[in-house]
Amino acid sequence: MAAPLRIAIIQMNIVAGQPEVNFTNMKRKLEECVKADPKPDLIVLPEMWNTGYALEQIQSIADPDGNETKQFFATFSRQHQVSVLAGSIAQLNESNVTNTAYVFNKQGEEIGNYSKIHLFQLMNEHLHLQAGESLGTFDLQGTQAAVMICYDIRFPELARKLALSGTKILFVPAQWPHPRLHHWRTLLQARAIENQMYVVSCNTVGESGGSSFFGHSMIVDPWGEVIAEAGEEEATLTAQIDLSLVEEVRGRIPVFTDRRPNLY
Repeated sequence: MAAPLRIAIIQMNIVAGQPEVNFTNMKRKLEECVKADPKPDLIVLPEMWNTGYALEQIQSIADPDGNETKQFFATFSRQHQVSVLAGSIAQLNESNVTNTAYVFNKQGEEIGNYSKIHLFQLMNEHLHLQAGESLGTFDLQGTQAAVMICYDIRFPELARKLALSGTKILFVPAQWPHPRLHHWRTLLQARAIENQMYVVSCNTVGESGGSSFFGHSMIVDPWGEVIAEAGEEEATLTAQIDLSLVEEVRGRIPVFTDRRPNLY
């Protein structure tokens, strides 16, 4: 049986176009996290926390090959013996920029990465970013987990494919703005219910690039129940989850064995 997993979600205000300011803020919040008693097993950050949606200047402020981000989190995770899902960052790869998430284990090893595959045209992502081409699964202390980023949660077929491959906990770093709070909460709960897995989301707050971000980071269990939810201000949301609940729910309502994919 998997041990309970204590998660800390850092819901932060991101200053668009100012990576140094965001890095400083993020480091301070991380240090606060690891001083907590009990210390979390895993810390989660939001989408594009390094640059925000300063897309017009993204080529000049994105992290080249993610090197600064990866070096920092490899050291931090190892020093503090804590896993980190480092949200996602704007990463410069030669001439293209991706929206890329990284995961580090307690030994400071990179155990997963994922570049957002669905680009959100309403925020002009498709004009400035390159879409990823692979899924974001990784092993989290013996349990398969996966990352989807923000807009990705509107694509149920992606979440279902991850669930069918064995994913039990889905992480969703995001910058999800007003006025779509109802969509945010409903989609996260739907992905949890239909796939009978935990969904852990980390949104941002504040004003940026003409958009207002409402927070409401949350953890949803495999029944679709919200077991922890932040408000609309900067906060660190913590909760402990029992991954054995995933198999219990899947045994109670056998959605996966009752599927008829030959018909759809």
